[in-house]
Amino acid sequence: MKVFEEAYNLRNKKINKIEKIKEEKIPLEFFAQFEELCKGSYEENITASDTKHFLKCFGIYDKGSSDSFVIRIRIPGGQLSIEQALKLAQTAKKYGNDYIDITTRGQLEFRYLKFSELPTVLNELESVGITTFQCAGDNFRGAVTSPLDGYSKTSPIDTMPLLEQMQDVFLKNEDWIGTLPRKFNTAILGDTVNTCNIFGNDCAFALASKNGEYGFNLYLGGKVGVQARPLNLFVKPNQVKDVFETVIKLFKSYGFRDNRNKNRLNFLLDAVSLEEFAKGIIEFSKLPLDEAGELLVKEEFTLDDTSTIELKNNKSAIHFGIPSGIFCGKDLEEAALLAKNYDGIIRLTFEQSFYIITDTSNIQDIKTSPLYTKYDSYHNIYFNNQIACAGTNECSFGVIPNKPDAIEMAMYLNKHIPIENGKVRMYWSACPKGCGIHGVADIGFEGAKAKDEEGNSCYGVKIFIGGKAANSILEARQLTKAIPLPKAQEVTKELLSIYKSAKLENETFESFDTRVLANLEIEEIQSRIGL
Repeated sequence: MKVFEEAYNLRNKKINKIEKIKEEKIPLEFFAQFEELCKGSYEENITASDTKHFLKCFGIYDKGSSDSFVIRIRIPGGQLSIEQALKLAQTAKKYGNDYIDITTRGQLEFRYLKFSELPTVLNELESVGITTFQCAGDNFRGAVTSPLDGYSKTSPIDTMPLLEQMQDVFLKNEDWIGTLPRKFNTAILGDTVNTCNIFGNDCAFALASKNGEYGFNLYLGGKVGVQARPLNLFVKPNQVKDVFETVIKLFKSYGFRDNRNKNRLNFLLDAVSLEEFAKGIIEFSKLPLDEAGELLVKEEFTLDDTSTIELKNNKSAIHFGIPSGIFCGKDLEEAALLAKNYDGIIRLTFEQSFYIITDTSNIQDIKTSPLYTKYDSYHNIYFNNQIACAGTNECSFGVIPNKPDAIEMAMYLNKHIPIENGKVRMYWSACPKGCGIHGVADIGFEGAKAKDEEGNSCYGVKIFIGGKAANSILEARQLTKAIPLPKAQEVTKELLSIYKSAKLENETFESFDTRVLANLEIEEIQSRIGL
């Protein structure tokens, strides 16, 4: 492990402020006192250290006042039982202004929570097996898999049992609460169709085969705008937990704790090399791991205009498109009751929407329900695969409102250039941090300050094209500098006009880009759309 030690010693001569805060107290000791703290004054009982680290260890964000707390809720694999969905709905209505955000990891966030009510909210969720532990800060984000796991016709491995094994390693374990150098995202996919942005994670197990056996190729180092890289290791299902535990132990032991902007796992990989990290996994775990097999995750996920996916055993998934993930407790309650009435289940998606999975015979009944009718107008090419992070209304880093901007763009495009039988992934980030994963979108938007025609400062975006959902070293290309939002609508309309006129039957924008736009210089594309 010499190469790991050398990299660690080179980068950790001086640790950052958060690492120093971690030394002040043990997170579980803080949490044990939390209910008592909430009985007193927010201003007196919550310190800057609590806000910067200890609250985040339990999925709690302090937004600066006693009635504006946010919690991030862990929904493993995006899978909700009816009982859990009803409890979440009731809690959001009672304590969170009936507001819910569906996140880009198929998780949920509540906002507008009062400091004094936080223990009650957390206890309510725990009563149905839902936790907020380790959902923020230097911890493990909610692990993701396909929302159709266990039902998809293209999935030879059910991954939820493996996901739960990985989660059991760290969840509510004192050794792992707030002890990582930086946040850590995990995904596992047993499907040939990439339905969970599998390669955008720090640690990803992607469906593969070797010598006639199904398993996973291991990919590491993904983050916003960076796809995970292959380690040339094939992991059998019964090895997943041990490999995962080895990866996170190496990251915890040798990860960088100096510059927080360069402390994610991918920076450790750069320092030691993929080959050495793979050797470290084998040496540390003592597992007889083979070289990578054939990667089977090769298909693009496309939702057709019926918003329905045919599954195994006469089951179907009915898609409810939630614009920018802006949801509410009332509608989650209706979804839960709808699923219950038709013996269905709810699955959240990384594109901030959800499915009800039920018997195929129930499709028409569900599609005539008031809830489906409410969201049916959003079933089009511009909303089906939309993502938008919080924006200025909820995030101090946001440069633009973002969620309403994404919705307005989709409505504008659907009015002026409707497209059938295609797919375009339009992802919005309100700032360069890229929480809306715009760097892997077909058309990505990054919030920025722009100048209007009179030279006044206004909300704007930088537009990027050519991001890939599939594993690829290709990066999205910047199409425009910061331009005002109305101009961005016009530019995007012209770009989609090229797609509409030149795409093949049912061709997605990603495939179209690879076939056509990727072969053109940015200047030529700009010329064709009038920039």
